Amino acid sequence: MKTILILLAGGKGTRMGSERNKVLLSLRGRSVIRRSAEAFRGLVDEMIVVFHAPDEAMIRDEISAASPGVPVRFVAGGSSRQESVLNGFNSADAGADDIILIHDGARCLVKPDTIERVISSVRTRGSGIAAVRVSSTYKACAPDGKVLRTVDRESLAEIQTPQGFRSGLLREAFARAEQDCFTATDDAGLLEHAGIPVYLAEGDSSNIKLTTPADVKLAENLLNKETYRMRVGMGYDVHRWAEGRSLVLCGVEIPWERGLLGHSDADVALHALMDALLGACAMGDIGRHFPDTDPGLEGISSVLLLEKTRDMISRAGYVPENVDVTIVAQKPKLAPYIPSMAESIAKVLRMRPEDVNVKATTTEKLGFEGREEGVSAYAVCTVRPAGAA
Repeated sequence: MKTILILLAGGKGTRMGSERNKVLLSLRGRSVIRRSAEAFRGLVDEMIVVFHAPDEAMIRDEISAASPGVPVRFVAGGSSRQESVLNGFNSADAGADDIILIHDGARCLVKPDTIERVISSVRTRGSGIAAVRVSSTYKACAPDGKVLRTVDRESLAEIQTPQGFRSGLLREAFARAEQDCFTATDDAGLLEHAGIPVYLAEGDSSNIKLTTPADVKLAENLLNKETYRMRVGMGYDVHRWAEGRSLVLCGVEIPWERGLLGHSDADVALHALMDALLGACAMGDIGRHFPDTDPGLEGISSVLLLEKTRDMISRAGYVPENVDVTIVAQKPKLAPYIPSMAESIAKVLRMRPEDVNVKATTTEKLGFEGREEGVSAYAVCTVRPAGAA
């Protein structure tokens, strides 16, 4: 029994008021469609992505970035949601007992346990649609606003995706809908129309669909709430001494007889700090983003590189919370310059001065630093999601 996901990204999302397809909007540094695809990683055997034709190339790139780890097929969407689902379904090589999951690409906060409950329901009962029981009071109303009756909320549920079905049942439902020229508002509605029982699976209140800008803001707040945990990064760098160069540490020029060798200004302390920041956000290292083979970076100030690093982690949805840098050098004496170094870092990273610490030490003449062959630096930092308290 295979589990096949049909991931819908074929809409235009006009209510979002954006020039871009809403599934390509960035949410804390990752696109909506990428987050949706990542949620199913390890839970499905195949993935069919239904795309809006003008966005095909970008959607392919985002799905690739999600690293789904299963075969992926891309299919053009239709003129309606139902037609898009049918296009995806017709492209699937599915047996009658295989599981078909249909998920809106704009529901990017779906959790693995919700998906697992839907799959379990399909295995045991033939269908499973994620749903949340309502807790508010609902009224049935006439077009003029007159209340007709209070609806029994015990019988109501808000329907979400994924919606899952045995392939044979879904094929039967599509055939009946085509015969009757019937259009449903969701996939389960097709089975209902065909007289096939549909069963609920427990959903999650955070599994919202991004339809308007307000939904995007809510999603950002939910991500901040759910993922706020201390993220720690550690960085290390070393540069050898060199004649005829200025010594720059933490963006501060230190009067000394020689400087450090490097492609940029060789600010070993800021290089360690940048590695720590990138590491905390799982974004690689400075060699990946600022390679020493790039002629455009030759002699560049590491303060500028730190600014670029700050902007990169900001786009990924993080801000630095605190920083601690240790410079290891036998000479020169750095104590007089420590306050200026901390101030320099705080200014670039837009942090409070009390959240930045810089210190210097020697190795008591041990090791390459003690032999005055070079200088090393260590940095540790924590970052938090932007907007989190």
